[in-house]
Amino acid sequence: MERKFKLILVLGSSSLAILLILCSMIYCLCRRKPGRDQSEDTEGGFQFKEKGEEETEDLIKFQGGEDLTVHEILDAPGEVIGKSGYGTLYRASLLGVNSVVVLRFLRPACTGSINEVVATVQVLGSIRHPNLVPLGAFYAGPRGEKLLVHPFYGRGNLAQFIRDGNGAHKWEIIYRISLGIARGIDHLHTGMHKPIIHGNLKSKNILLDRNYQPCVSDSGLHLLLNPTAGQEMLEVSAAQGYKAPELIEMKDASQETDVYSLGVIFLEILTGREPINENPTPDEDFYLPNSMRNALLENRIMDLYRADILLGQSGDQIRVHEERIHKFFQLAISCCSTSPSRRPHIKQVLRKLDEIGR
Repeated sequence: MERKFKLILVLGSSSLAILLILCSMIYCLCRRKPGRDQSEDTEGGFQFKEKGEEETEDLIKFQGGEDLTVHEILDAPGEVIGKSGYGTLYRASLLGVNSVVVLRFLRPACTGSINEVVATVQVLGSIRHPNLVPLGAFYAGPRGEKLLVHPFYGRGNLAQFIRDGNGAHKWEIIYRISLGIARGIDHLHTGMHKPIIHGNLKSKNILLDRNYQPCVSDSGLHLLLNPTAGQEMLEVSAAQGYKAPELIEMKDASQETDVYSLGVIFLEILTGREPINENPTPDEDFYLPNSMRNALLENRIMDLYRADILLGQSGDQIRVHEERIHKFFQLAISCCSTSPSRRPHIKQVLRKLDEIGR
C-alpha cells in the first residue's frame, strides 16, 4: 500500500503544470457563458459579452419590424455580403418570421453613443416611400455596436444590373428605374418635415425588386457616423466617381451634391459605363461626365447610350426613343454641372422626366 501511495504522488507531481493549465481554461470558459449582448470582432463575426457586465441593450422597432426580437436578430444565421471601413453587411434568415433581411453592423468606433444617434434613428425609421429601402429596426448593443435591419432585395443592385448582359437594358426599363430613383430622392429632400440628405448616392446603393422598381438604400447613413467615418465614406465615393467637385467634407453634403450623384447614375445607366474609366482611349476622358460632354460636342451620338437600349424597336419607335434618350442625356449632364447653382432642383428633375416619358 505504501508503494502504491508513493506512485500516485509521483504521477501527481509530474502532471501539476498540466492540471493547473486545464483548471485555468475551465475557469475562463465558465466565466464566458454566452449571453445576448454581442459585438463584432476583427474578423467580422460576433463575440459575447462577459457575464456580470452591467450594460444594457436597446431595440427600436419601426413599421414592418414590430415582431422582431433581440434574440431573433442576434441569433439569425447569415453570411457576409459586404464590408466597409465603418461596418459589415449580413444577409440573415429570421426563422421566427420566416423572412430574409439585411443586417448592417456599424462598428462602435465609427458612431456616436445611443443617446447621440437615437433622434436621427427615429427620423430614418419614419421614412416610408416605395422607392426607398425602409428601416425595420435598430439595435444598440452593450459595447456600443449598432445593427440596422432592412428588407432583402433578391434581384441585386443597380450596378450589377448595368453590368450584366441579360438583355433587360431597354429604354422602358431604364426610364422606369431612373424615374423611381428621382422620386425616392425627391421624398428625402421635400417629403419630410426637414430635408434629409442621402450623402452616399451611387448605383451600388440602389436595389431592384422583381419588376425593376428601384429602392434607394443607405439614406442618411452618414448622419449616424462620426466625422472620421463620414469622411472615409466620402473618400470612397470620390474614388468611385460620384462626389460633387465642391464637396470637401461629408458634413457639407447637400441637396445639390445629391443631384450631382444622381446625374452620374443617369449617365451610368444610359451608357452602361462606370463613372471612372481606368483605361480610357485617347478620345475619352477617364471621368464619365467629362467623356460624355466631349462626345456631345463632337457629335458622337452613338457614344451617348448603350446599343441594346433600342434593341427590338421598329423604325418609328427608334426615332421616338432616340429623341427621349437625347433629352434624358441633357438632363443628366445638367445634374452633373460643376456649378451647384446650375444644377436642377430635384422637383425640376422630376418634371423633366415626366415630360420625357410622355
